[in-house]
Amino acid sequence: MTKPASTASLQDLIVYNDEVRAALDAGKPVVALESTIITHGMPFPRNVETARQVEADIRAEGAVPATIALMDGKIMVGLSDADLDRLAQAEDVMKCSRADLTFALATGRYGATTVAATMMAAHAAGLKVFATGGIGGVHKGAELSFDISADLDELGRTPVCVVSAGAKALLDIPKTLEVLETRGVPVIAYGTKELPAFWSRSSGLEAPYSLNSAKEIGALLKMRERFADHGGVLVANPVPETDEIPRAEMTGYIDEAIRMAEAQNIKGKEVTPVVLGAILDLTNGRSLETNIALVRNNARLAARIAATLV
Repeated sequence: MTKPASTASLQDLIVYNDEVRAALDAGKPVVALESTIITHGMPFPRNVETARQVEADIRAEGAVPATIALMDGKIMVGLSDADLDRLAQAEDVMKCSRADLTFALATGRYGATTVAATMMAAHAAGLKVFATGGIGGVHKGAELSFDISADLDELGRTPVCVVSAGAKALLDIPKTLEVLETRGVPVIAYGTKELPAFWSRSSGLEAPYSLNSAKEIGALLKMRERFADHGGVLVANPVPETDEIPRAEMTGYIDEAIRMAEAQNIKGKEVTPVVLGAILDLTNGRSLETNIALVRNNARLAARIAATLV
């Protein structure tokens, strides 16, 4: 019987940039970052500007950023300025989740990593903390469409701490919480008893757990590591109050955007980008500014958590 591959068997596929390699060798904190925000989330050059600002936020907290992407048949862990520009301006970049990652590597396609693929790559590269905007989850109407993000299964299987602003608010958040509970994923609201809802600080839902410091979250992660096959942890970090779009206002934009996508018969992977694009238009660009603010906020918290683990 063939034995399952270990992360050690992936090392020839992983290319660390000099900053990340030096940090790992020195035992310094490193924070993984996804790359779909660069290729599928914002237009050029705003995408590059935001990516560099998020990396700067992590450095300001004393950690090292490791933006992950698939380029030239390799898993790039940390991008140089030249690589970042090359990825941001590339055409036909694959949006890679778990099902797509090996296809992109085998064919040499450029690939931008979603939450699930970034978790896979981060774990293979020895990184324990990952900052993103919001995770995928159970889509509204999933009882008919079965449209459930691979992010949830990845959180159930891959031991990486994901710092987000909660699930994207266009999803069915109660069902998303149910699936995470079934998968054994602790959902930790940071500094609040209520689960945040991406653009909004409030979801109307009580968080399963609440912790108030990076040190407390780090202690949880260390305890989880003592158990084999323990999977990931989701930290839900509310967007700063000055940057949020209140839930009562945001709900109207989301409902209208979903109606627009349904009218176009949008299905599967295309639902989220189409709805997000519609929300951008409906909010006159406010949703993008809030998105940038929450990603930066998550990156800063992720850096502080990573520092407790070294």
